[in-house]
Amino acid sequence: MIEVSTPGKLYIAGEYAVVEPGHLAIIAAVDQFINVTIESATENGSIQSQQYSDLPIRWTRREGELVLDHRENPFHYILAAIRLTERYAKEQGTLLSFYHLKVTSELDNSSGRKYGLGSSGAVTVGTVKALNLFYDLQMDPLMQFKIAALAHLAVQGNGSCGDIAASCFGGWLAFSTFDHQWVKKRQETWKISDLLKSDWPKLSIQPLQSPKNMRLLIGWTGSPASTSDLVDQVNQSKEDKDDIQKNYEQFLTDSHHCVEDLMDGFVKDDVTKIKKMIRKNRTLLQNLAKATNVVIETPALKQLCDLAENCDGAAKSSGAGGGDCGIVIADQKTGILPLMSKWEKADIIPLPLHVYHYRGGPK
Repeated sequence: MIEVSTPGKLYIAGEYAVVEPGHLAIIAAVDQFINVTIESATENGSIQSQQYSDLPIRWTRREGELVLDHRENPFHYILAAIRLTERYAKEQGTLLSFYHLKVTSELDNSSGRKYGLGSSGAVTVGTVKALNLFYDLQMDPLMQFKIAALAHLAVQGNGSCGDIAASCFGGWLAFSTFDHQWVKKRQETWKISDLLKSDWPKLSIQPLQSPKNMRLLIGWTGSPASTSDLVDQVNQSKEDKDDIQKNYEQFLTDSHHCVEDLMDGFVKDDVTKIKKMIRKNRTLLQNLAKATNVVIETPALKQLCDLAENCDGAAKSSGAGGGDCGIVIADQKTGILPLMSKWEKADIIPLPLHVYHYRGGPK
């Protein structure tokens, strides 16, 4: 049996801008996981996930293609990852076989509510990583990222794929997404192996080292949000009005400079500069929300951030906002108990998460 675990993610800065190719964000992989197991099978295979009832859905092959015996299935990301990875495997001359694939998740709470830690990205990466081992494809983390990104976009259609980068590489990352149109155009005519080996324009994945005297705190508002819906709302707003488009272009420039300064804070171990840029990024997102009339910082997220600021932390919403999590950057020496107590009184749940690094580097 093959077992892999892929971490969830949290956006630290650069949200919304990161959906535009070449625009930077900071992302951290966190130690809550999607776990994927694959076990060899004979005449048919199955897919099972605790997120969608524990009953396995059986599959077989017809003319080499995987076929489910269920028309309505919830496994869109898993299936997209399987189909693309197996297409690559066939191009490498690998004989396809049957297997039972099982997914378990730590990225939601006991009642199944998601924390906003990137479960769809992590399950896509987990499936690719497991099949990479199962078929002994020897894909490096960048190739795994590219296959998982193609699978994710085939299902979702938008998004930066930053969550996929975090799940593939772990740790702290500076990330900018690729030119999606360039990739989609070549996907129509190129072999997948050629596409994976090519340089994708604008794609950048840089590991960062966090300052030793910096602390990351995470609070959950208990209100799940849809990233793709919120990104679509912002895109629709800027397409509807020229003045919003101008504001958006300025936002992209300001966000990029802000994240570059944030990266400089990481390089120089300058927690004061990092905190300053977190606050600046929060302001930029608040201004974007006003310009587009999209709710990014909900009242609960505002309270989470304001309480943290009162305890000498620099705070902002994480990811698309609209609910889910907020993050706080604090000095290591700052006591966190007063903030934890204030959050709990405000029905904000502190999540005991840490940044996750793959042992010996990403595989």
